[in-house]
Amino acid sequence: MSFRRPRTANRDLQFPLYPVIMAGGSGTRFWPLSRHLFPKQLLRIGGEQTLIQQTMQRVSGCAKPAHVFISTNAAQAELIKGQLADWKDDLKDNFVLEPEGRNTAPAIALAAIEILARDPEALMLVVPADHVVTGQRDFESAVKLASELAADGYLVTFGIEPVRPETGYGYIKPNNKVMLGKQGRLRGYRVRKFVEKPNAAKAAQYLKAGNYFWNSGMFVWRAATILEEIRRYQPAVAKTMDRIATLKSAGASRQAIDDAYRAVPSVSIDNGVMEQSSKSAVVPVSFKWSDVGSWGSLDEVAAKSKAGNVMTGRVVDIGSADSIVYADRRVVATIGLRDMVVVDTPDATLVCPKSRAQDVKKIVDILKQQQAPEHLEHLTVHRPWGSYTVLEEGPGFKVKRVTVNPGGRLSLQLHHKRSEHWVVIAGTARVTRGEEVFDLQIGQSTAIPVETTHRLENPGLDTLHIIEVQNGPYLGEDDIVRFKDEYGRVTKH
Repeated sequence: MSFRRPRTANRDLQFPLYPVIMAGGSGTRFWPLSRHLFPKQLLRIGGEQTLIQQTMQRVSGCAKPAHVFISTNAAQAELIKGQLADWKDDLKDNFVLEPEGRNTAPAIALAAIEILARDPEALMLVVPADHVVTGQRDFESAVKLASELAADGYLVTFGIEPVRPETGYGYIKPNNKVMLGKQGRLRGYRVRKFVEKPNAAKAAQYLKAGNYFWNSGMFVWRAATILEEIRRYQPAVAKTMDRIATLKSAGASRQAIDDAYRAVPSVSIDNGVMEQSSKSAVVPVSFKWSDVGSWGSLDEVAAKSKAGNVMTGRVVDIGSADSIVYADRRVVATIGLRDMVVVDTPDATLVCPKSRAQDVKKIVDILKQQQAPEHLEHLTVHRPWGSYTVLEEGPGFKVKRVTVNPGGRLSLQLHHKRSEHWVVIAGTARVTRGEEVFDLQIGQSTAIPVETTHRLENPGLDTLHIIEVQNGPYLGEDDIVRFKDEYGRVTKH
């Protein structure tokens, strides 16, 4: 590509930087490993840390961790807090929760309002929680350059140099005649136009032309500026945000604020603001980037064998090439595959050509229409304190394996419809049952009658494993009344 790369900025930022990690997505294209309640950002892809942990680590190199905000929803907040436990003190008051997803423009506006309440001069760095970025120094340099432009009033996005004719990304055509910078130093370009995801022929044309960037979906701007542009181009969104601000200042209930938010139009920041604003700018970047948008894109971030395969878990293969095979628990045997994706989990298996990996979302849509639980969550459901796995269920009974992390504790709770029987198979269990508190060792058990207040916790240094047998006419997860909880999930009664 003929564009000049920005050089590292040497001066400190004019205004304080507040990163916002967008963590409300469902990651449907990574099904069956990702689910609606356990999305892609919570998976380990391209490293030992999960994607959201990698993102938090990355933005902490650009700003104070206490300045980082997490934009998500209540259903995912608990798991995210668990994954970001190393930063819990910094993030404790920095979660911006949507009652339901309304696309990126309302979510960004809601975060901007929260940030402006703390700092009227704040800059925002907006990044998705589920991207892979390689090159921390280059990332920090790009953020610094973009921040300089943002301080001058621009809405800045990062432009990625295309390496293939990708149809899954939006493109940016910069105005290379209008370079933005001071004293002869390039910082970026005004945007000439944004281009929607193209067909294969158009994508090949853009790659050959050499004057287009991939749109990374990462942005830097002043919080006040983005709200001004939302007000200019999306007045209905701004009107809802004004309503929410009024409700907050009047001390309205959480329910009233959530109801107001549900009325906001669903608008993306790209279509709704960036494509219309005269302030849009792009900074070319040199760090490696992937949105890992489908199983096919795993090639970009995972180690491959000499035959070009990415194989994880108990895979036995003969003669396959350029394929992706993921085995969760069972042995997966493959022979002679070419450009294929095979993903096996305990309750669902995916098989498709790499070229059709983007269509996995359509499978998830069908499962959702069928109200199949496989689109929603795994057999193993993760919680901040550990996890549970449904082993067997039938009329009037359910059997679970429950794990509790060292120091973890479930809420103090009761059930109206079911009794429970616990058997310890590893570790030590501390049990609260009514007024009693006692410990159970391996092989010991106890019963929790219906309508009895109880709590399970792990006082030891090793993970606690128990088998839980539930009995009753109704065994749904919503039959629970919480009285005390470490994670703010107390039931209103």
